[in-house]
Amino acid sequence: MAKKSKPDYEYVALDHFRKLQDSIHIRFKNPELLKQAFTHSSYVNEHPEKRQNDNERLEFLGDAVLELTVSHYLFKRFPSMTEGEMTKLRASVVCEPSLVIFANELHFGEYIFLGKGEEMTGGRTRPALLADVFEAFIGALFLDQGLAAVVSLLERIVFPKIEEGMFSHTTDYKSKLQEYIQKTSSGVLEYTILDERGPAHDKEFVSRVSLNDEELGTGKGRSKKEAEQHAAQTALSNLRKKEKQ
Repeated sequence: MAKKSKPDYEYVALDHFRKLQDSIHIRFKNPELLKQAFTHSSYVNEHPEKRQNDNERLEFLGDAVLELTVSHYLFKRFPSMTEGEMTKLRASVVCEPSLVIFANELHFGEYIFLGKGEEMTGGRTRPALLADVFEAFIGALFLDQGLAAVVSLLERIVFPKIEEGMFSHTTDYKSKLQEYIQKTSSGVLEYTILDERGPAHDKEFVSRVSLNDEELGTGKGRSKKEAEQHAAQTALSNLRKKEKQ
């Protein structure tokens, strides 16, 4: 049986990206945008007859959309974070190493159109190129389906990783609370799991942090560790509010 040939570029909207769209549960209304997001300038330069635009303009737009959506998420999710803390955390999310992680999770490297030279020098796995493709994809998705579709994707791919503390600048609220207490009070912080809800695959824990038997805050999370972090975050917020009163 003859080996199946790679689909012609003109038909990638139907064939080349079908698997990708199925895997991420997104169907583009305008397949040309999706195709452009994965078209590197090296491919365009080698194939001028295709009259295809590269992904650089989409990358520019996607970068701005990512900044906005991640900023909005951090603003809502972490009410006690300072501007400086949010800026650092956002920078650790919207940066090349993190974008490469997202791109690899979605197997974006398999779908990029590259020139022969770029292909031969490992462009398909080059971090900067993968990060650019992820931004271009976000830009294309924004144009195709709006901000809500981008947020929906990030809720699956990006935001859970922030919750899990994956990024280097994610605030360790337990450590911050410990430092705060050492400066202002005496005693030992104690964390207690108050409740454990839900089935094994979808647990929710409720934690309380107290100082000398006085409750400082409570928090929920998908793990005991996350619940404790959220309890410490609430405690810090409560203590800072008291300072201002």
